[in-house]
Amino acid sequence: MPISPYCSAIRDRIASELRLIPAVAAVLRDAHGRVLIQRSRHGTWSLPAGAIEPGESPARAVVREVYEETGLQVRAERVLGVVGGLQCRVTYPNGDRVEGVVTVFECTHVGGALLDSSDETASLHWFLPGEIPSLAVPYPDAVLHGAGAAAYFEWDDAWLGP
Repeated sequence: MPISPYCSAIRDRIASELRLIPAVAAVLRDAHGRVLIQRSRHGTWSLPAGAIEPGESPARAVVREVYEETGLQVRAERVLGVVGGLQCRVTYPNGDRVEGVVTVFECTHVGGALLDSSDETASLHWFLPGEIPSLAVPYPDAVLHGAGAAAYFEWDDAWLGP
C-alpha cells in the first residue's frame, strides 16, 4: 500500500512539508546469514520498512510491512535498535518529505512466499551484511549485523551539557 488514508489526510493539510513519523524496519536473515534488502520502484535500496499506523503497535506494524513488501510472514523477535535524525530523512519523488524515528526489529520467517515484486517493491535480494548496497536510510552496522545483546541507539556524552 503506497500511502495510507491517514497519511494522505495529513498530506492534504501540510502538502510536502517535513513530517516526523514513527516507523519500523525489519532485519530478516536467511540460513546463510544474508539480510533481505528491497529495491523500491524508485530505484533505492532499503530494509523492508514503513510507517506505524494509528492504533498499531510497532511489532504489528513490522509484521504488516514485511508481508506487504515481501510476501513473507514474520515474527518480530527483538529490537535491534532505534534510529532517527537527519540520516532518516527522505524526500520522495513527489516532493513529500518525512523523517522517521525507526524501531528496527530482528525478525524470523514463519510463512508465506517471497514475492517477485509488489506496488512498492521492484525486487528483493539477499546480501551478506558487508555487501549490502547503500541504503536510503544508512542503518548503523551494529543494527545490520545484529551485534550485541542490547539495542543500538545513538549516544553522545556531549549531550549532557557543560
